[in-house]
Amino acid sequence: MTVLAHRPDTVTRDALAVLQPGFEGTTAPAWLLRQVSQGLTSVGLFGRNIASPGQLAALTAQLRAEREDVLVAIDEEGGDVTRLEVRQGSSFPGNLALGAVDDTALTRDVAHELGRRLAECGVNLNWAPSADVNSNPDNPVIGVRSFGASPDLAARHTAAYVEGLQAAGVAACTKHFPGHGDTNVDSHHALPRIDVDLDTLAERELVPFRAAVAAGTKAVMSAHILVPALDPVRPATLSPLVLTGLLRKELGYEGLIVTDGMEMNAIAGTYGIERGSVLAIAAGADAICVGGGLADEATVLRLRDALVDAVRGGALPEERLADAAARVRALAEWTRRARAAAAPGAPQEGSAPGPGVGLVAARRALRVSGTPVPVTRPYVATLAPVANIAVGDETPWGVAAELAALLPDTAGAVHPEGVTAAEVLAAAGDRTIVAVVRDAHRHPWMARTLSELISARPDTVVVEMGVPRAAPTGAYHVATHGASRVCGRAAAEVVAGA
Repeated sequence: MTVLAHRPDTVTRDALAVLQPGFEGTTAPAWLLRQVSQGLTSVGLFGRNIASPGQLAALTAQLRAEREDVLVAIDEEGGDVTRLEVRQGSSFPGNLALGAVDDTALTRDVAHELGRRLAECGVNLNWAPSADVNSNPDNPVIGVRSFGASPDLAARHTAAYVEGLQAAGVAACTKHFPGHGDTNVDSHHALPRIDVDLDTLAERELVPFRAAVAAGTKAVMSAHILVPALDPVRPATLSPLVLTGLLRKELGYEGLIVTDGMEMNAIAGTYGIERGSVLAIAAGADAICVGGGLADEATVLRLRDALVDAVRGGALPEERLADAAARVRALAEWTRRARAAAAPGAPQEGSAPGPGVGLVAARRALRVSGTPVPVTRPYVATLAPVANIAVGDETPWGVAAELAALLPDTAGAVHPEGVTAAEVLAAAGDRTIVAVVRDAHRHPWMARTLSELISARPDTVVVEMGVPRAAPTGAYHVATHGASRVCGRAAAEVVAGA
């Protein structure tokens, strides 16, 4: 391990500057504050770090007392992927719901209000929006996080989201470049491969990213995916052909390039996080995101020293590391100015939507078919798949709680894979069954159980809270295009006849 002087040298400070680590707890640990004072310029927040808006504001103030321009990043997409409201469910619908409405002014308003809440808590970099075109309906990790399967639709809403978020003083980080939509593998677990030609990439995957660059996105996040048409050897995060050749030179992007989480198995399981981080910076990335699962000082020091040793050993040009660090500091300075401009009494850019804009959007995103069923004593059967890692299993979803608020005589249970229709029918008794599913088309067990329920009870109400790929089923079918809390509320209102 590299031996450091009391005050880190320039290379060491640059190595710290390009890291975006996570940490445990709801206050900043001493080691994190120490590293911030030594040159660490960014910190990543996750659900484990957030208990309330007041606590989060105190945490970010604690970090800024050490370094005024620190970048505080978060993975707050709204919809299914929320960190601000990880224990309650989001007050905003996600991208697929916004794409279903297809009102770019509404998307801009939703992003602006979400950004306002982040800024109020001291967060100034959001790892959002997802610009992926969800062209593969079996995608296990993108799905409702995408605006949809149309490149043009995804492009106009990506641009609107970037504009709304940044008008609130929060830097957008458009992801996952060059496009994670056509995969059937979750990069948290393995390395996905996209086998399409260059023309398809240009006409599909890259369209929303071009729109994001034109809209002025301050950051772009790379994807841990292998695209042989671009680079047959290295995944995008580690590829100079993708990051420097395509994103920088061809698309003309000048802002910050951030990696997806380096502890994800697509990188950690193939290259290791130290070598992967060196290769990513050498390829053209400017910031290394790590900390979803690795959140301690030892990880930060390992990555710092791997970068320093790579520079001193000639594997990483010092100028490339310095350029990356300069881009991080430039974004930190932009956020400092944006925060000052957004102070109380300062003139605001863009729209100023009300705090209820998320529920308004969720209601507009509903798609209903069939004949309304009188529901007074519902049994909510939630057929629950295993949540992907990006969403997490700690965030509640469904319609049971929201329906119970409207109809107090609501009963129900969460039924995981393995449940039989007979068991659900026995639990429901003579109550009206409200079957709640999430991506029923991707889960054969779910589709089978749902079909058997409808066969036995034709008056079953179906609420699809994922991608509504399958044909509507049930007496009354409600597609929410997402599983956030407000999507559940909007569906409950329709089911209850409210």
